[in-house]
Amino acid sequence: MRIAFYAPLKPPDHPVPSGDRRVGRALIAALGRAGHEVRLASRLRSWEGAGDAARQRRIERLGGRLASRLIRRYQSEPRLRPELWLTYHLYHKAPDWLGPAVAGALAIPYVVVEASSARKQASGRWAMGHAASAAAIARADALINLNGDDREGLLELVGEPARITHLAPFIETAAYREAKPARARLAERYGLDLARPWLLAVAMMREGAKLASYRVLAEALRLIDGFDWQLVIVGDGPARGEVEALLAPLAEGRARLLGALAADALPSLYASADLYLWPAIHEAFGMAFLEAQAAGLPVVAGRERGVPEVVREGEAGLLVPPSDVRAFAGAVATLLADPCRRRVMGARARAITSAEADIGAAATRLDAILRQVLLERRA
Repeated sequence: MRIAFYAPLKPPDHPVPSGDRRVGRALIAALGRAGHEVRLASRLRSWEGAGDAARQRRIERLGGRLASRLIRRYQSEPRLRPELWLTYHLYHKAPDWLGPAVAGALAIPYVVVEASSARKQASGRWAMGHAASAAAIARADALINLNGDDREGLLELVGEPARITHLAPFIETAAYREAKPARARLAERYGLDLARPWLLAVAMMREGAKLASYRVLAEALRLIDGFDWQLVIVGDGPARGEVEALLAPLAEGRARLLGALAADALPSLYASADLYLWPAIHEAFGMAFLEAQAAGLPVVAGRERGVPEVVREGEAGLLVPPSDVRAFAGAVATLLADPCRRRVMGARARAITSAEADIGAAATRLDAILRQVLLERRA
């Protein structure tokens, strides 16, 4: 079927990498694999992070104009007219000003993947966005959730459990599953110590939850300075200076910041590392966890929101209470001291991810959900 795809938070072709962009691209790839024709409906970013009501109103007005333009275009060009509208990731800071209007005018199903609603935002600085998101969620023909943590808030709006379907987060596992370790080559390229276990983290460097996670990571590693390890970080961003300052107290040579790397450089790095670390403060679920595990890398992470859904605790890694520096340090030390357990966990992580989080299975599941929605709308 022809699907109009829209991501109000960040379009899938946005130049700045992020987990959100990665999920958007994965959804489009899965839909394409299932045989659907997917077109990006708009690149409008409705995200407003400062709580500026005037700017939110301007975005709303722009969204209204763009929605009207899309409606006219689709009505005048039948070959472009979508059979279904799919919006990825809407919430109070990034409402959907396009999809409900277009889907309503064309009388086509409106489907939302990854929506969330928090009652506390109803009267806050994003009250306008909260109201718009709540209205969109309430009228959606189907809600597909990647993070089970959001289900309760959605149920308050739709009241019908059958309209909410869970889809496990997924990636194209083959590139990671088949990656071969290349420690010698990577050590030479990036100046890494071959003799030490490599602790890997892959994350953007920005204020807020990401920087808070880097803070926990740095503090935890200072507590296990007596162990032999080298921290390898892939990522960049406006908070790089703060991250460097957090890591400065570590002994010389302990931390290597590689900056942002191309996606095709990551599989061999995952496969060559010994342990994947990320505190995951306020993380929805974390696509990098899936990539690491698909490459056979065990994980130490914070037990945040949807993280337990993508990291099988005790089998593929160790999860600790959110922001608990000592618990995080203890989990890392436990696995550093037990190479055999790391290998067993890594093998289990690869097997679980390949079986439960591969794009092939997700494409089949997504296709079935959307076809059922279309069938019910036409009935």
